[in-house]
Amino acid sequence: MLHIPSLMEGLDVYKALASEVRIEIICLLLENNSMNMNELANHLKIANSALTYHIKMLEECGLIVVSNELEGHGNQKKCSVCEDKILIDIHTKKERKDVYQTSIKVGHYTDYLVCPTCGLATRTALLGEVDDIRYFAHPGRYSADILWFTQGYVEYVIPAFIPDGQRITQISFSMELGSEAPGFNNLWPSDISFIFNEKKCAVWTSPGDLGGVRGTFTPEWWYDNWGQYGILKVLTINEQGTFMDGVLVSDVTINEFALDYMSMLKLRLEVPEDAEHVGGLTIFGKGFGNYNQDIEVSINYKPIVEE
Repeated sequence: MLHIPSLMEGLDVYKALASEVRIEIICLLLENNSMNMNELANHLKIANSALTYHIKMLEECGLIVVSNELEGHGNQKKCSVCEDKILIDIHTKKERKDVYQTSIKVGHYTDYLVCPTCGLATRTALLGEVDDIRYFAHPGRYSADILWFTQGYVEYVIPAFIPDGQRITQISFSMELGSEAPGFNNLWPSDISFIFNEKKCAVWTSPGDLGGVRGTFTPEWWYDNWGQYGILKVLTINEQGTFMDGVLVSDVTINEFALDYMSMLKLRLEVPEDAEHVGGLTIFGKGFGNYNQDIEVSINYKPIVEE
């Protein structure tokens, strides 16, 4: 998949696709898996010089790949499409001076207690054996881009390098989450608790361990019969209360924690054994799911005013 992180960065792609001939080239390559230059020129009824121009535009923006292969008495250039999707981020966030932003890899938890089924993986391979809780303590876990467990928790310490003399007025967490069922099960509810600095702030019921359709960013080696993607959830704690996706879910406010530039911040994601729906938890990081992000954190702050 070709990911374009902003509108302006995709200009070469837009220009390459703004041609009926180049669109037809892509369709032909998809239909035939791959074709050489002579085959394309004959099918399109255009000169080789004109075809070379169109192929160069498509190749330079990463939509097709051209390789040399021996055929008959010489080399022949063979063309094939190398991307199956194009994702464009239209909205990009502007940096603010009074907001500290950071991200945490899925495997960077500082404490855990999990029960099988469970496991971890990077975007290229599984970490150790599935359903073996010992691998949650493996040093390689820091590279994990996805983790899952049936019951228990993982806890993260949040880096918050805000300027001296500031107090925290809001903290937001954005993450892609789902349940954990053997294989996948789209109807597998799980009550996931969000515990900030040892206080439960919210509970969200995940509808299932979602699969059946491959996640937009889920790697090809990932098993088809495993969960593929989650749901993007945004937890915000501010002076008005705790919000999930912009909806007030509890009266826990940021003021109750009295946080400043020296405070330690911890977030625990837990499926407790006494929950109504003990359906597990999957956390999707970069390279998995539909959002290609780690756990994103945004912290608003302002100067401490002495009374």
